Amino acid sequence: MSRTTSNDPWPRVEVHSELARARKEWLHTNGAGAYAASTVAGMHTRRYHGLLVASLDPPRARHVILSHVDVKVALDPRVPRSKDAPPGGPWDLAKHQFPEVDPEKEPFFLHHFDQDPLPRFTYAVAGGKLEVKVGLVRGANAVVLRYLWRGPQPVVLTLRPLLAMRHFHGLTQGNGGMDQRAVLRPDEVRVRPNKVMPTVAFRYEGTFVGSPDWWRRFEYLAERDRGLDFVEDLWTPGTFEVHVDTAPTYLVAAVDQLPEGRADDLLAATEQALLAEDPGPDVDPLRRSLMIAAETFRGDLARRPGVIAGYPWFEVWGRDTLVSLPGLYLVPGKIDGALRVLRETIAAMEDGLVPNRIPDVGEVAEFHSADATLWFFEAARLVADQLGESHPFVTGELVPALGAAFEAALRGTRSHIHVTADGLFAAGRGNDSLTWMDARVNGRPVTPRVGCPVELTALWARGSETLGRLARAAGDAALADRAFAACKAAREAFQARFWCEETSYPFDVIQEPKADEAIVGDRRVRPNAVLALAADPACFTAERAAAVLARARAELVTPAGLRTLAPGEPGYVGRYAGGVDKRDAAYHQGTAWPWLVGAYVRAARHAAPDDLALRDELRDLCARVAENTLALGQVPEIADGDAPHKPAGCIAQAWSVAELLRALAWDLA
Repeated sequence: MSRTTSNDPWPRVEVHSELARARKEWLHTNGAGAYAASTVAGMHTRRYHGLLVASLDPPRARHVILSHVDVKVALDPRVPRSKDAPPGGPWDLAKHQFPEVDPEKEPFFLHHFDQDPLPRFTYAVAGGKLEVKVGLVRGANAVVLRYLWRGPQPVVLTLRPLLAMRHFHGLTQGNGGMDQRAVLRPDEVRVRPNKVMPTVAFRYEGTFVGSPDWWRRFEYLAERDRGLDFVEDLWTPGTFEVHVDTAPTYLVAAVDQLPEGRADDLLAATEQALLAEDPGPDVDPLRRSLMIAAETFRGDLARRPGVIAGYPWFEVWGRDTLVSLPGLYLVPGKIDGALRVLRETIAAMEDGLVPNRIPDVGEVAEFHSADATLWFFEAARLVADQLGESHPFVTGELVPALGAAFEAALRGTRSHIHVTADGLFAAGRGNDSLTWMDARVNGRPVTPRVGCPVELTALWARGSETLGRLARAAGDAALADRAFAACKAAREAFQARFWCEETSYPFDVIQEPKADEAIVGDRRVRPNAVLALAADPACFTAERAAAVLARARAELVTPAGLRTLAPGEPGYVGRYAGGVDKRDAAYHQGTAWPWLVGAYVRAARHAAPDDLALRDELRDLCARVAENTLALGQVPEIADGDAPHKPAGCIAQAWSVAELLRALAWDLA
């Protein structure tokens, strides 16, 4: 995370016209699922980049509406050229990747970039400085761009919007079906080039010159490296020409309706909302940065609030929401937001299960997850600890939902999810992939874990204990007794079944046990035993807990997160690279995940709560993981298992940020 000073959480990149310095990505969101993102250079490298990626079913259904607004600067011809004015011009500030064009050889005027809190680009051009600030309107599919000039004489800006008008997973190709018409109103232009997409409205200053056309063959090199289509055409309705002296000028773009209010007031409101997430200089810079980053994923301003699992391409997922909820909501004290998210989760449950993907309107929820519901128990435990066991939300909403999930597991529910005769939590059959290690290639699971995965039984044991405690407080003694009995059985069965003496480490998954038969299990060293230890230490003796942590420290812990498979184990892949199938095959076969550091910290601190040297070591680990970035101020989804642990996947991942923040604020405070 780049910072201006040692105690400043706001990112800054000094560019000085060197494109190589401007490859890092930035991300800015609106609190309801919409976002803006690109590289510091403004040169898109992903199909997901854009200045307005709108959320048409907030916080879901994201579409790239406004891809770019290219800027050309010229000295104002109405004013005599001053002696300090530079020769030449106009100067084109846009930076794009086109076929057979090396952008390194093209002029580049960016001097520095700040995100404090809004993305702000400062160009050294025409003998002065042009500052371009980008701000999304809170809760609305609208973006405000502010242009502020400081120079020896006035300039003319030519602003060219480039529209993609597509779902964010797709690409646009030039075609003759675009509606070229523009509806002109005082200080407003409205276009709807694609009839299956909404209208785009612009509020501007100056003059609009209609010149609808296609700009072709933009290349997104990150998509090329991912083995995907990477060439796109973008459509423009024309240009806005603005004469600029010392006062700022604004361009506002929005879906359907322009936001009410002055452009400067809209920007100020967004700035204040983001600045309010900063806990201030009394908190260490890393925690400050993570608190600011946490806001990115909370879709609290949407009518149906939810947690965006990751940017730019992940959606609202049950498992990720519940794992992230403590760090995103409870650590910063946003309990009301946590309750709204939990209510949405409860409303989406069916057959005692939390869906893995909470869909857009009109789509069917997906329930291919056995552990999302177990993470619901864990989130409920932490929420109840903050609210108190007798709080009406706990007794009236959490306990009934947890009770329904508990009973469904005991009797058996979808995807062969059930509790075995001796108390273990079992799930799946055949080619199912129901845990967080759910990557598939050609329809088959890369990491099959059908049977009894180690972390699921630990989560079940702790969840049953949680339900017993809360049900007892709610006055349901019968449910409490059943839950405590399930907890006891699960812990006893866990200790009897999961430990592998040959490896001095738990089996990662075992086949559903039958009486008097030998245990059949996967002996490979994975981090799921660490998840189990963090979820329910009571499933482990002190000696076994110490052995798990020692093995994890030696073979799984990296400066970028915990590996999903220890080096040397059959199937280990140390690099996450190549096409889709190759990357999916590496996803849980050695790739390091930052979010797992949270479980490792909790497990280690529980095992040695008074070891101050260990505490400092764990803090240093969190800091190193947070520094391994793709996007400024954010923590990525994954990284290579092999050194130097290059970051990959989503540029900003909810549970990566949330688990590091939780570890620093709660476990290592």
